[in-house]
Amino acid sequence: MPKHIPPYKNTKLPFEERAADLVSLMTVEEKVAQLFHEAPAIERLNIPAYNWWNECLHGVARAGIATVFPQVIGLAASFNAELLANAGGVISDEARAKHHKALKKGKSEKYYGLTFWTPNINIFRDPRWGRGQETYGEDPYLTSRLAVAFIKALQGNDKKYLKIAACAKHFAVHSGPDKARHSFDAKVSEKDLWETYLPAFSAAVIESGVEAVMGAYNRVNGEACCASRRLIKEILRGKWEFKGHFVSDCAAIEDIHKNHAMTKTPEEGAAIAINTGCDLNCCLSQCGDSLRSMKRAIALNMVDEKTVDTALKRLYTTRFRLGMFDPRSKVRYTQIPDKIIDSPEHRELALTASRESMVLLHNNGMLPLRRDRIKSMAVIGPNADNLESLLGNYNGKPSSPVTLLNGIKEGAENKTEINYAKGCEITGDSKQGFDEAIKAAEKSDIIILCMGQSPEIEGEECDVEGEREGLEFPGVQNELIREIKKLGKTTVLIILTGSAMSFENDFDAVLCAWYPGQDGGTAVASVLFGEYNPAGRLPVTFYKDIKGLPPYEDYSMENRTYRYFKGDVLYPFGYGLSYTKFIYSDLFIENDKVKEGEPLRLTVDVKNDGEIDGDEVVQVYIRDVEASCRVPLKQLAGFKRVNLKIGQKKTVTFSIEPKQLMLINEKGEMVFEPGMFEIFVGGTQPGYEQLSSTTQVLKSGFELVV
Repeated sequence: MPKHIPPYKNTKLPFEERAADLVSLMTVEEKVAQLFHEAPAIERLNIPAYNWWNECLHGVARAGIATVFPQVIGLAASFNAELLANAGGVISDEARAKHHKALKKGKSEKYYGLTFWTPNINIFRDPRWGRGQETYGEDPYLTSRLAVAFIKALQGNDKKYLKIAACAKHFAVHSGPDKARHSFDAKVSEKDLWETYLPAFSAAVIESGVEAVMGAYNRVNGEACCASRRLIKEILRGKWEFKGHFVSDCAAIEDIHKNHAMTKTPEEGAAIAINTGCDLNCCLSQCGDSLRSMKRAIALNMVDEKTVDTALKRLYTTRFRLGMFDPRSKVRYTQIPDKIIDSPEHRELALTASRESMVLLHNNGMLPLRRDRIKSMAVIGPNADNLESLLGNYNGKPSSPVTLLNGIKEGAENKTEINYAKGCEITGDSKQGFDEAIKAAEKSDIIILCMGQSPEIEGEECDVEGEREGLEFPGVQNELIREIKKLGKTTVLIILTGSAMSFENDFDAVLCAWYPGQDGGTAVASVLFGEYNPAGRLPVTFYKDIKGLPPYEDYSMENRTYRYFKGDVLYPFGYGLSYTKFIYSDLFIENDKVKEGEPLRLTVDVKNDGEIDGDEVVQVYIRDVEASCRVPLKQLAGFKRVNLKIGQKKTVTFSIEPKQLMLINEKGEMVFEPGMFEIFVGGTQPGYEQLSSTTQVLKSGFELVV
């Protein structure tokens, strides 16, 4: 007689059935301990210890050497979903290799699992939010398209097993102020909720099948996000039919009682979270207090065992989908070798991503630089040789990072003398380095200023200096710039930042390089010296100042982002220059009368009319000119990054989905409303064509008809 195989070990059964069987074999004590991110081993069932906490925002984070891509805001600036998919494939390969290497050594601690709390798909609604650098910018459509591509690549294309488990965070309506995030109540209208804050999450769940969703710290309209019946039960699991697991942000369940003051006891806080559908509790440090609260909640009948079982079935289904309880031979992702970590191919893709993220904001013809015409160059500024400003936050450790200074030195090919001076710190009021910087500038033909921010002052809870009060360069950087400008020499500004900045544009050229990743210096140099033609576009608006913005705590979208902001800006969303010129022609709307449920199809010809090969980011914007309620001033509806050789022309095709043509009314309802629309196709946002000498915008129209 063949030996009986327990259902949870039977690889032919559905994962959900196997998970249910395994959970049924646990004691109540064992079950409760599995509800926390540090899940202990259950030796009698051969269940190993597992730590659910891992990060791979733009590379496998905090687990040693890994390929480090540009910070996410820089990846978003590429406007290239295919690039995001390729990066996701590299990251998940390295994640798998690191996980199995750790298992061989008996390691099961934090940052070596296969459940990654990535990506951050919150909308970057206000430039003062330090974590905006982790997002895909201010536009729901751009965020959705890039997130879907990235999540699919992370989770892999195997029909049975997940490569890794991605997690869409932070659900929902979460973008600062970080100082108040543990107690803040984000008040949001139904229109803004469904038009701005939820589309990316909907896409992540419905289109990419994201395995996990993380709740935010704050409340939304009075409900704590990790215990919100509206968000979790009605929308996520109800309307969107989400089948994966829900995890709290770290200590967010504790906040329900401690900081939101929504319950009389910690036990009630723990109970309301799991009863509403939060399956996994992430604790910031040791989970002892939270574990005791959950045990007491069960003992007091605030939580029944069936509810615990439901949460654990979801959690263990994820572990089964990752192949954790199956033979390695059955899970193809277990065969990814260690040698792919930080491989030459991966480093090359990181460099490509860094180059594609570069946004040329201004150029009076000085760039690209000619090595044979420049005898000496000053490289000045606190970000010139700053490793942290390459990496952003939630990052891995690169094996051979290239700072801007080292990249420029290498790019100069010993044909140009490089005179370096730090000049000042990123923050603080010391001018001690000014004299050295001025001397370096005085003996140089051209000056490269490397200014901006650093993840040391821009990040989660803004740990160093607090929330930004303005958009200007911090510390004494502007004073140093003014002193350098007095010399009257050719000056190029390079900005390292994770968010919008404001500055006086009296430079010969300005390049926004974000936090460009491990090979950022090489990428910047390749743009400066003309080996690479920049084509990045701004995924956020660069405002002139914050005076025209609503209060930071106000979550209304009125007068926020390019979709609703009515004032003048320094540089608009979607903007970026090139070293060549693109000509648009023959915009053709295939169906200029569109019925409900039909896509809008269009084509446009784009030609490289300049003297250098390059990429163009073709963007489609629509404007509803007869809407019966408040609608965006314009809205991105499509984008494609295309490469064009000198003189080459390509026909670019778009199909705008029916839901993109519908409006969200004040009740939050998606409505098909007949009427006239304007449509704009070009290389920048309509209304700012005068800023760009390297691209065009064409205008046409169409009508929605019954």
